[in-house]
Amino acid sequence: MRHSLPLAPQFYVTAPQPCPYLDGRMERKLFTALQGENAGRLNDSLSQQGFRRSQNVLYRPSCTECASCLSARINVATFQPSKSQKRTLRRNAGISRRATSPWATEAQYELFRTYLDSRHADGGMADMDVFEFAAMIEETPVRSRVIEYTDDQSTLIGTCLTDVLSDGLSMVYSFYTPDMPRNSLGTYLILDHIAIAREAGLPYVYLGYWVPGSQKMGYKSNFSGLEIYVGGKWTKLNNPDDYSPDTHPLSSDPIAEQVANIALPDSRPAR
Repeated sequence: MRHSLPLAPQFYVTAPQPCPYLDGRMERKLFTALQGENAGRLNDSLSQQGFRRSQNVLYRPSCTECASCLSARINVATFQPSKSQKRTLRRNAGISRRATSPWATEAQYELFRTYLDSRHADGGMADMDVFEFAAMIEETPVRSRVIEYTDDQSTLIGTCLTDVLSDGLSMVYSFYTPDMPRNSLGTYLILDHIAIAREAGLPYVYLGYWVPGSQKMGYKSNFSGLEIYVGGKWTKLNNPDDYSPDTHPLSSDPIAEQVANIALPDSRPAR
C-alpha cells in the first residue's frame, strides 16, 4: 500500500505545561509538521503569521487564558540604532562573521554548553546532549545557515542558527560566550543580522517572541522598528508599557477558529 503526505498541513495542540517566561502561567502550543516539497513556502507563510520553527516543527503559542507571547520582527528599513547599540557595534568591530551550511561542530557544542550553564541552567535545554544539539542544528527541511562569530584570535564566541525566508532572516536560536559581558554579544548578533538582511535586500529580521512582563524577553523592545503580530496582523510597537501580561479567559480564540484563520500557501510545490 502506498502512503502519501496529506495535501494540507495538520495542526495539533500540546498539553499544558509550566510557562518558561511568566511564573504561575501554563503554556500550550499550536503546531504542525514541516515536511515535503512545500516546506520552504509553508515556513515562509506561517512565519509571517507568528509561527516559529524548531527542527521540522512550526509552532505558535495558543494558551487558554493568556496571550502575552507576541511574535516580533524588526523592520530593517525603519530601524535606527540607539546610542548604546552604536557603542556595541564599535566594541565588536574586530569580530569576524562566517556563514556555513547547518552542520554542528564540537566547538559549537562546547560554546552552547557554556552559554546554557551560565544563562539558562534551569531551562528546557539544560539537559541537551551533543546528539540532540546536532539534531537542532542539522534537522532543517528549509533554507538555513549557521552563522559563526570569532574574535581576533579565531576563537568561536557566538553562533546563530538562521533561516532564510522570502521576506527576511529568522533567528531560530543563538548562543554566545558569557565571558565578554561588556560586548553585549546578544545585542550584537541581532544588529549584525539586521546588517545581513539589509545587504541581502530582505525587509525583516524575525526574533521569536516578545513577552511583556518577562525579563528574559524584554530586551527585544530595545530595538527600534520592532513590529509585533497582534490580531492577525503586524503592528509597530510604540510604547512597550501599553502591553500587559494580565490573563483573561477570553484571551485566545478557540483552536478551531485559530486554525481556520491560518492562511496556507498554494499546496503545489514551486517549480
